[in-house]
Formats: sequence, structure tokens, C-alpha cells
Amino acid sequence: MRISTCKLVDATGASILARGAADVAGEVTIDSRNVGEGSVFVAFAGERVDGNAYVRSAIEAGAALVVASAEVSEADLEAARGRGCWVVRAEGDDCEEWMLRAAALWRRMHPEWVVVGVTGSVGKTTTKDMLRCGISSQRRTHATAGNFNNLIGLPLTVLSAPEDTEVLVCELGMNHPHEIDRLAAACQPTLAVITNVGTSHIGLLGSRENIARAKAEIVGGLVDHGELRRTLTLTSANDYTPFIADGFARPAGVDVLMAGSRAEDDVRALGVTLSAEGCATLTASCSDGWSREVTLSVPGRQVVPDFLLALSVIWRLGLDRDLACEAIERMPATHMRLDVQTASSGARVIDDSYNAAPNSMAASLDVLAQMACSGRRIAVLGEMGELGADEGRLHGYVGAYAAAKGLDLLVFIGHDLAGQMAEAARTVGQSEDALEVFPDVASAAATLGPILSEGDLVLVKASRAAGLDGFVKEVLAQ
Repeated sequence: MRISTCKLVDATGASILARGAADVAGEVTIDSRNVGEGSVFVAFAGERVDGNAYVRSAIEAGAALVVASAEVSEADLEAARGRGCWVVRAEGDDCEEWMLRAAALWRRMHPEWVVVGVTGSVGKTTTKDMLRCGISSQRRTHATAGNFNNLIGLPLTVLSAPEDTEVLVCELGMNHPHEIDRLAAACQPTLAVITNVGTSHIGLLGSRENIARAKAEIVGGLVDHGELRRTLTLTSANDYTPFIADGFARPAGVDVLMAGSRAEDDVRALGVTLSAEGCATLTASCSDGWSREVTLSVPGRQVVPDFLLALSVIWRLGLDRDLACEAIERMPATHMRLDVQTASSGARVIDDSYNAAPNSMAASLDVLAQMACSGRRIAVLGEMGELGADEGRLHGYVGAYAAAKGLDLLVFIGHDLAGQMAEAARTVGQSEDALEVFPDVASAAATLGPILSEGDLVLVKASRAAGLDGFVKEVLAQ
């Protein structure tokens, strides 16, 4: 990132504590260890680490600008002046807002970029990764790393975009109303995707309708890009699609594309079959007559809608769809998202431990049931977060759904909510001989790891806070 520091300070409304001489010619970072010559260090006052304690080290590492969210000592300010480093204090000590304003400035400075925004309850990261793979086969593409999709991650994505970027793909996450409003204002997408409306964060938003309204906020941030009109793509099968399309997008003059399996959908999947490894083969078609057989590399039927959404954007961008599909077919699985690995024991582990919601739990259980397996099928499930007053009922649904899959062993890890999943599984007929409940990851790994053998297929899934990635590491090593 190369920009006048004075211009950046003016645009973000920060108070100048030490006026420097250096212009920004480096990355924007929230980790002082990554500071180099010309960098911007943003000092968040986190719960575990206070970035303000590292202002001096950032100055000494060559930062052009330090953004503080607390008082800075006079000694540190003198050190900054001596090195030509600017030091400012974020307005209201709100570093999130500072970064959003900085990202919006950088975006405004690059009106030539076409920005694609991806949001939704489930499937955001897979859709974003497919877009990155497909578009980058033909255009210089910059995309969200991992799931850097919140009020910190999205600005970092925008601010790290090289100046020669042609297409910027941004993942927009949220767990409160009006967060997507703020994110979309910072990245100003022209093309947008809402993967679905599920139950993720229902405990924070109160209802699925509120979740739909929050996702639909992306419509208000869309901007035309020359002759490329504002466009929103939705999955036709989701029950909240008409609510978003007719209640938000079309009244705002935004074009709407539909992806699904209906004859009238703009982008369709026909004849979906699954291989022994659970990967989908389908005939993809668009309403202009284009069609192609595609075999996806990421397992599961649930990634087919994600692919169709990505294809709709690629088509709208006017790219060669055949080349894009070839790139997507080669796309590797994302770490901790349906990532199939082989343990020392020979058992295959489907690592889907990054996050979970009731509908993604069901989809992953489908993958487990559909993949070829010469040994035992085992599900290791942890608890899901942010489900609010519905958490008991929704965990019960997952337990019952898992039991209905007829697996060889069901394992639940956690406390009360894990117990509710187990009780629901028993209610629908899961045998006690094929059911285990463990209070923590360590005890589960110590018990299950030694009994896994070649041919076994193990699904591991939970919300990130449950820490089941630790279970995967332990089991793979045994």
C-alpha cells in the first residue's frame, strides 16, 4: 500500500499526536511482529493482548504510521518524531472504525477494481474460494484470506489488495445488525452473493428473518461499475430468497440472478451424482445456452449451490466459463473445512472442525454417509455456538439427524449441549453400544485414537470454540 500518510490521517479522522515525515509504503497490520519499513501498525486493545503496549516496538521497526487506541507516552512520541513516524489516536479509540475508513479510502482510490461481495449463513468461504480460483484463471485477483470477514478482517483484505488488482473478492461475515452495512460501505461491491439464510448467529439476531435482513444489507452497498450493473445472486431453493429478492434487491434496482435446479433458474445444476469420495459431478448450465460437465474436488452435495453461485458471478464478469470451471475443478479443500486426511492408523479423517451450524452439521453428516468406506463410519461432533434460546432444540435436531444416518459410532464432545445431542440420538433409536459422550477433546482423543484402523472414516465437526481441531491433530498423529 502506497499512500500519503497525511491523506490517510485526514480521511480517517484520527487525532495527530506526533507529526511524521514518512509516507505509507507497506502493509497495514495489527501484529507488531509484522511491522516493517513504511508499514501501518493499528494498536487494538484486545482482551488478551493490548496492541498499545507495542507502539514503541512498531516505531523502532520502521512504521510510517502508528494508530493508537490509548494514551501514548511522551517518550514514545519523541521516539516517533526522531524516526519520522506519524502517531495518531483513533477517533473514539475505535480502531475498527479507523480501519473501515482507511479501507474505504483505498477502495475509492481504485475505482477500476471490480469488487465481489460474498455473504450468507453457510458456504461463504467455499464460494469465495471457488470465485478466487475461477476468476484468477483470467484476471489478477485478490481475495479474503481464510475467513478474514469481520470488521477487522475485511478492511485488512481491502488494504492488502495490490494496486494492479482487477477483481477483489471479499467475504462479509456478521453477527449483529448493520455490520454488513459497514463492511459493504468499505469495499463497495458491484456483484454480490448471498449463499443462504440459516440459523448461524440466531442467538444474537433473534430470528431467521432478522438474519435475512442482516444479510440483505449488502444490497445497500452495491455500486455500478461502468456498464456492469449491480447484481445479486441467490439460491432459488432457500426459503428466504423471495424475501430478499423482492423486499430488498429488486426495489433498489439491483439485478437478481437465481442459482439452483429449476428450469427457470439462470444458473442450473442437473444430474448431480457423487463419487465414492463424495465429490459431485454435475452438468452446469446457464440460461444463455452454455453448459459443461463439472466434477468438483471438494466433497459433498452441499457445495454444488456454492459452485453455481460462483459460476453466476464468473458469467456476469464476462469470463470464459470453461477455463474458470477447469480451475475450480482443481481447487484443493480449505484447511479444517471438509479436508480429508489420513491418520497414522490408516483411518481417514474428514476435518470440518472450523465452524458449525445445524444445517452445515447435517450437510457434513450427509458427506460422511455418502463417501466410500470399507470400515466404520464415525461422527465426532462438538457443540455449536451463538444459537441463543434455541440452542437446546437445535442441538437435539442434530443429534437425531446423526442417529438417523445409521452410523457405526456417534461421539459427542462437550457438556450440557453434547448431552442433549446424545439424548436426542437415543430417542430416535441410537444404540448405547454405538454412542459415546466425552467432556473434552483430550479424553475423546485418548479413547478413540487407539481404536481407529485402516478403512475407518471419521467426521469431526463443531463450532470453532469447541476446539475439535485439537482432536484431529491428536488422532492424525496416533
